Amino acid sequence: MFKKILIANRGEIAVRIIRACREMEIDTVAVFSDADRNALHVRYASEAFNIGQPSPRESYLNIDKIIDVAKRSGADAIHPGYGFLAENSQFAKTCEENGIVFIGPSCEAIKNMGIKTLARNLMSKAGVPITPGAKEDISDDNELEKIALEIGYPVMLKASAGGGGKGMRLVKNPEDMKSSIRATRSEAATAFGDSAIYIEKFVENPRHIEVQILADKYGNTIHLNERECSIQRRHQKVIEESPSPIVSPEMRVKMGKAAIKAAKAAGYYSAGTVEFLVDKNKEFYFLEMNTRLQVEHPVTEMVTGIDIVKEMIKIAAGEKLSITQNDIKVNGHAIECRIYAEDPDNRFMPSPGKILNIRTPGGPGIRDDSGVFEGYDVPIYYDPMISKLVSWGRDRTEAIEKMRRALKEYYIKGIKTTIPFHEQVMKNKHFIAGDFDTSFIDTKFERENSADRNNEYSTQAILSAALWAYMEDNKKSKNNVDVKHESSFNPWKGR
Repeated sequence: MFKKILIANRGEIAVRIIRACREMEIDTVAVFSDADRNALHVRYASEAFNIGQPSPRESYLNIDKIIDVAKRSGADAIHPGYGFLAENSQFAKTCEENGIVFIGPSCEAIKNMGIKTLARNLMSKAGVPITPGAKEDISDDNELEKIALEIGYPVMLKASAGGGGKGMRLVKNPEDMKSSIRATRSEAATAFGDSAIYIEKFVENPRHIEVQILADKYGNTIHLNERECSIQRRHQKVIEESPSPIVSPEMRVKMGKAAIKAAKAAGYYSAGTVEFLVDKNKEFYFLEMNTRLQVEHPVTEMVTGIDIVKEMIKIAAGEKLSITQNDIKVNGHAIECRIYAEDPDNRFMPSPGKILNIRTPGGPGIRDDSGVFEGYDVPIYYDPMISKLVSWGRDRTEAIEKMRRALKEYYIKGIKTTIPFHEQVMKNKHFIAGDFDTSFIDTKFERENSADRNNEYSTQAILSAALWAYMEDNKKSKNNVDVKHESSFNPWKGR
């Protein structure tokens, strides 16, 4: 087993990995930018090294600086967490070249699954269902238009090097195709440094359901069931749960087998996630594979009892999986709310600043994976997520009840957060019924909340008008009394 692990990340995920290492009696090395000098992960690690300016390119994305710290500190492995360099095949390769174990899959697997068209090709050959469309990059715009007509509108244009909901564009009709191609190529080049794009059939009103897998270096691969991730804002997940409200035991087995097939086709080891789009007929299609620890991994841990971070470390150290598929059960239901430093009343704009006061929820069935504390300055340079609040119940109803209670207890002063937004979702009738898809926030939730707000404003206006009328009447009555009193007063009367 490793003696010292460097965590090439920050925030709550760095703290999460440090906690796993502590329990395994492994020393940890934190790296931090100038903006994170006082961050929680810096305080929790066995030792910490500054790696430069706040810009990610100058710090958390700088491979040379991180490798240099690993060498100087004597770390024998690096855990990348998620984001930053977690899915950078060059980083994994550089670790290997420097005799440092990368806690994740091989650089070849990262590369193959990172190129979306290559991944679609691999999945298609392995018999994993994919959406109709191209299996390779299309450089000819006319060819893209031709394929769109063949598979039928609406279609999705996607960046081959894209991911995380970026570099995608929905095209509903042929008239918009040319401008959409230009825009997608431009966005792909800007965001990923690669203008290659491809096309696939758009699945209308899909659900986003993913399967967690674990695989060792000896060919043993298992799945840890599914997560429902359809509650998304601008293609970014904000609420996840496990199991999915719509997945039956039979469908779970089918999706699990497809995920294992996908992992084996990629020659994969470590923890990973195979994402699927599920249509209204419950047919599922391969979306992509995330070759890293997933943000929402805690909900799987809560219902399976498997510590995924520890399993990743053991696999990287060369150990065989100690569990088999038969050991994996679904125990209860878990829900995760991502708590962001954002203003939900102002189009979820970032709300950086100092946390003046914080009280986190606890009690039975509540877990809060956080990277902040009272007095901490939430920086503007990085993802504004400050914690992941997770509830567990014997069933979905109890998990929702516990989450409502936890959100009510969660108090943060000094910055705006998405806690009020989550409270509204937990009360939404469609969410409670499990009746939603990836368009939930933009359609049902926003529309109904807008109507509720209008009703609330109307009620407030009526109450204000009634109060004003009452005060006016009261004023007049008082004046009348005074007038009457004055008129009844006759200074000469008593004389």
